[in-house]
Amino acid sequence: MSQPHLAYEEIDRLGESIYKTKLRALLETHENIGRLVSIDVETSDYEVGDDLLTSGKRIRERHPNALLYGVRIGYNAVFAVGGTLERTSRL
Repeated sequence: MSQPHLAYEEIDRLGESIYKTKLRALLETHENIGRLVSIDVETSDYEVGDDLLTSGKRIRERHPNALLYGVRIGYNAVFAVGGTLERTSRL
């Protein structure tokens, strides 16, 4: 796998911005809370799934060189190690 042409910090910044401005209102539904979304930060294309491997694979079928950002819908983090996930959605 080659190195991305954007720094990881830039992928993170772009992904977070796309989620907050374009996708949050669309994806934060009762059905999706707790699911995961993979976002291609260059196209804003996305896939929702139960894990990032599956959603990332579906994105890469359409965009083989996608630079991906992952979010747990309605929470402050994708995973928690030694802590807890905080719910951010008001649903």
